[in-house]
Amino acid sequence: MPIIAKASGGNFIPAPEGSHSAVCVDVVDLGNLEVKWNKETKIKHKVKIVWQIEEDMEDGKPFLVSKRYTLSLHEKAALRKDLESWRGRTFTEEELKGFDVENVLDVPCLLNVIHNGTSGTVYANVSGIMKLPKSMQPIKGRDYVRVQDREPKRSDAAPAPDWGEITDDDVPF
Repeated sequence: MPIIAKASGGNFIPAPEGSHSAVCVDVVDLGNLEVKWNKETKIKHKVKIVWQIEEDMEDGKPFLVSKRYTLSLHEKAALRKDLESWRGRTFTEEELKGFDVENVLDVPCLLNVIHNGTSGTVYANVSGIMKLPKSMQPIKGRDYVRVQDREPKRSDAAPAPDWGEITDDDVPF
């Protein structure tokens, strides 16, 4: 059966630029991914943090923005810098021995979103995270199911036929 790929002309609308009250709705473990940087290819453990902002799309669902990080609290790591900015304090030596990134789930913040892109495609990127000011009311996540809690996607294809038990004698090579 053929597997057909098509160019899709989506109608994706990125989250608006600017500062937004937001809440973390997901931390996704992306596993070990191949990363190219400075003409080198390395394998890095990556995570993605997903936030909802207070503004809604035309369909009434909240905008989502996300950022990928290498799972590291090294002093130069983007994850560490963003978490410290979000928490409003540096990590203690004890926390640096192991910090569960899922601790940020449901934690509000102030996100700065900027637009980047090429060839007419615009992406909303998180350029900064801060602790939510005390004067701002935190928002609650809604209409979102964490990636780890989603039902596996079902294929529209018919199920594979049951050929019964196949032995070495049935294989033609």
